[in-house]
Amino acid sequence: MQTSTAPSITRADAVGLWLFMAAGAIIAVWGIAAAVLRIIEIAPNTDVSVLAEFAGTPADAPIGPDGSPVQVALDQAVLTVPSLPGASWAALIIQQVIAAATIGIVVVCLLLLCWGVMRNQVFSGRNTALVAVAGITGTIGFAAVPFFGNMAANGAFTRLSEGDFDNVVMSVDLMPLFFLAFVAAMAATVFTIGDRLRRDTEGLV
Repeated sequence: MQTSTAPSITRADAVGLWLFMAAGAIIAVWGIAAAVLRIIEIAPNTDVSVLAEFAGTPADAPIGPDGSPVQVALDQAVLTVPSLPGASWAALIIQQVIAAATIGIVVVCLLLLCWGVMRNQVFSGRNTALVAVAGITGTIGFAAVPFFGNMAANGAFTRLSEGDFDNVVMSVDLMPLFFLAFVAAMAATVFTIGDRLRRDTEGLV
């Protein structure tokens, strides 16, 4: 009877995984800290800055000779309002909570995945679940963050124009969203098939 030992990862692989894990931890801390600081900034609901999308709205920019104004098409700008309506203020808070949660969940899943790989556990039910959770969370977060940001921007427009300026622009870019969903589904499928092949192979030994 012959026994086989699963090949271990090389030292170079281990170093690469450790660097990836360190970078992931830094990204998670930075993203969550940025969201917390933004919530602290928003919480008083006083002089709130909101990123707003425009639909090619004409505006004057001092880019002509001697700083003379030239009309440009405005696509994006930061609006500062004395205060936001309650629903818009809540949407801005929710946006930051979702952003922090998305970054945290995705990074934790990828760190756990790397840890499993370092222990020679590449294809397994656990890793398949981690990939699926990271993909689903990332896709939902990618869509939800700009959605709630758009709600907050609409409240800022309403407050500044007293309801006279209609600029409802959905800022969710569908093509990257579909691409992200496709990549997440593909990764989950690959790990699912890999785990099944591993179990089938183990059953033949």
